[in-house]
Amino acid sequence: MMRHSSTVFRPTTRRVFGLLAPLAAALACSKPEPPPKRPSPVVVAVATRGPAPYLIDANGVVEPINAVSIQAQIGGVLTSVLFREGQDVQKGQLLFQIDPRQYESALRQAEAVLARDVAQAENARRDAERYAALVAKDYVTKSQADQAAATAVAQASLVAADQAQVEAAKLNLEYASIKAPISGRTGTLIVRAGNVVRAGGGDPLVVINQIQPIRVRFSVPERQLADVQKYAHGHALRVTATPSAGGIPAEGKLVFVDNGVDSTTGAVTLKAEFVNGDGRLWPGQFVAVEVELSVQPNAILVPAQAIMAGQNGSYVFVVGDSDKVAMKPVAVGRTVKDVVVVDSGLVAGARVVIDGQARLEPGSKVDIKPPLGEAKRGTP
Repeated sequence: MMRHSSTVFRPTTRRVFGLLAPLAAALACSKPEPPPKRPSPVVVAVATRGPAPYLIDANGVVEPINAVSIQAQIGGVLTSVLFREGQDVQKGQLLFQIDPRQYESALRQAEAVLARDVAQAENARRDAERYAALVAKDYVTKSQADQAAATAVAQASLVAADQAQVEAAKLNLEYASIKAPISGRTGTLIVRAGNVVRAGGGDPLVVINQIQPIRVRFSVPERQLADVQKYAHGHALRVTATPSAGGIPAEGKLVFVDNGVDSTTGAVTLKAEFVNGDGRLWPGQFVAVEVELSVQPNAILVPAQAIMAGQNGSYVFVVGDSDKVAMKPVAVGRTVKDVVVVDSGLVAGARVVIDGQARLEPGSKVDIKPPLGEAKRGTP
């Protein structure tokens, strides 16, 4: 049997590796370079210069300046209702009529009693004058003269009481015609014609709310009270109220600051008044309130989406003329609605990236796209 040795294969193996090594090096040298990066799509906005108001935000509720519950001052049958539910009425307008006949009768009776007592008082006065002349001549006694004078005084007092009864009867007759004490909007009609009403008892006949002008009540934290007092000194602060369901804000002015802080909530109550000519605000409605303390002119403003937070503070990506971005550190002030005030680090007119920052680094090339809403509007 022939014996095989492993050393026979060693020279051949070294020769193979020696041939493969130059081949691998050649392949490595011929590896293609990676393709250049494509520009990153971004959305940009322009930093603008404009007014930046100092605002206090709060939640408020609309309430009427005046709200009157109409009650009957006398009892009787309600003969007519002279308005419609929900109708605007004017001060002094006739709303309800209570059957006036019993009160007309009471007035005539009081006037008749007054006329009788006036005649008796006049007669008693003349008697007192005659007795005063006769007692000087000793035709009557002093006691008789004093009695005649006392009778005249008593009759005069009775006339005064009768006059008061006549005035009361006139007032009751006037109460039979119920008029609007204020101008405003009527609510639900609670009592209909034909019902018997009582003086000052039971439910009101109707409620009138004054809605032009109207007020909004809201609260601010105690820490903001000093700012409100500072900027409200000498002039009324501008206030806007936006219904919670949305819509166009109503503009008004601050008219009331409560004289104390609520110790349970740490807040102070404020009220703003609105003309409300279009009836945009409604009693009981919840609204978002903004109080404008002052306005900073010529502030640098950028959308809030442009501001990025880094280890060294806030920064923005600014797009240069060659559509390459640079990272700019900025000092950020306050936020006003959906924009941010930039105190330093940016100039008006600079193009800042507001969408797509995650794919960027300094020097990145960008492809500027229109905002999503504009792109949809431009689609045919």
